[in-house]
Amino acid sequence: MIRITFATAISGRSYFEKFLHELSLQDRAVILSVFQDIQIHGLGAKGCDFRQLEGKLWEIKIRAPTGGYRFFYVLLASDHLHVLHSYRKQGQKAPTKELELAKKRLREILYEK
Repeated sequence: MIRITFATAISGRSYFEKFLHELSLQDRAVILSVFQDIQIHGLGAKGCDFRQLEGKLWEIKIRAPTGGYRFFYVLLASDHLHVLHSYRKQGQKAPTKELELAKKRLREILYEK
């Protein structure tokens, strides 16, 4: 079983939660289902692809009814996945802005510990 946590703003609100509320109900259901599968089956979960971007920064790719989504994350322990940033895929490569935001949150979480 993998524990999944999400980066939060200073206010305490999860960036992931805010992101989900902006999606269609269908896409939201698919994404939540995949994350539930990740909790149970870990990196062997179905419905998504895992890819290392650089160093400790990884990406989960999920295809939903209206398009693809990307979730940047870090493994804080072998059983603790921390989601740093989420965005809707719009091209082959991750936009620099999205990647830089994920790296910033990664630095924050690694140096917070």
